[in-house]
Amino acid sequence: MSCRCGSCPSIWSRPRRSEAARAARTPRVGERGDAVIVATWNVNNVRKRLPQLLDWLDRRRPDVVALQELKTPSEDFPLDALREAGYESLVVGQKTWNGVALLSRGHTPLPVLRALPGDPRDRQARYVEAAINGVLVAAIYLPNGNPFPGPKFDYKLAWFERLRERAEALWQAGHPTVLLGDWNVVPTDADIYKPDTWRDNALLQPEARAAFAAILEQGWTDALKTAHPRDTPFTFWDYRRKRWERNAGLRIDHILVNAAFKVKAAGVDREERGAESPSDHAPVWAKLAASRL
Repeated sequence: MSCRCGSCPSIWSRPRRSEAARAARTPRVGERGDAVIVATWNVNNVRKRLPQLLDWLDRRRPDVVALQELKTPSEDFPLDALREAGYESLVVGQKTWNGVALLSRGHTPLPVLRALPGDPRDRQARYVEAAINGVLVAAIYLPNGNPFPGPKFDYKLAWFERLRERAEALWQAGHPTVLLGDWNVVPTDADIYKPDTWRDNALLQPEARAAFAAILEQGWTDALKTAHPRDTPFTFWDYRRKRWERNAGLRIDHILVNAAFKVKAAGVDREERGAESPSDHAPVWAKLAASRL
């Protein structure tokens, strides 16, 4: 199917020879009713967390993974170690801060975008989009926005608006699509342990929540919320004040899917947050099946 979003026609209409040959041998997602597991993890320094990441990949065996906060330039990303583990990578790295990547088990990610459209001056490595085995996948690391108010929060809202425009284009294109990553927004007061203590934080501001809601209103499904409508698990626990030990968490890592998918299950591998020298985020995953075949 040709994408109609305006940014990636060549990806769909003329795949690389190696990818086309692989596609001829391997059924696309959902063609045999099989589910696909997608996951997102803000690893907070990929080289430091590499042993834990490799161990988790071996146990969870996700098909596609979005990573955020790599904190390394692209040339220093551990491509070889991940390839030995069975994963091909597409990386947009950045020294010290930011950085996003897409990992795919058994398929090479075909790059569509290496930055979010809408502001050519923006050099922060926060977005990468690829075609993976018949699915368009976008890894997202939305700006934190603190301190609030101020220019960092203004940048967050501007970035959110650019993302809303891209999400709308992808929704209208109709191709199977997953948007996942660290969105740095707590959607509702039910998604945080004690909202009143965070009212001045950028993650809870009404403008940020409205921006996230505007994307959902396009028709996207919040996978974790769908699987756990009453007691949605947290995904982030600050290092300070023993917040992990007290389960004083927030839900800021999200997986959104379009109408091509049905959410079969979703969860948070929260035990990873309790590992030695962990990231302050835990992996979030969703098991998806095609909703229309």
